[in-house]
Amino acid sequence: MISRHQRISDKLTKVFAPVALSVQDESAHHAGHSGARPEGETHFRVELVSAAFEGLTRVACQRAVMDALADEFGCGLHALSIQTKIPQKK
Repeated sequence: MISRHQRISDKLTKVFAPVALSVQDESAHHAGHSGARPEGETHFRVELVSAAFEGLTRVACQRAVMDALADEFGCGLHALSIQTKIPQKK
């Protein structure tokens, strides 16, 4: 079975074609909090650099990421910290 971490990485790569992507499972830091599960994979931090965010507001970028991962929230993802950037122009 594919992990949620891998599914998140795969979906974000497919949707945003990032030049940089970091997906970190921070579930262990939230043990005992609302939505936390003993098996983990409930709380993630995503850092994503993609040209797809060009011209979008911070809120629009975060909504786009949330939309891309909507089905994960329906099956156990509880919290997602999102940092989006556009690639630096040379």
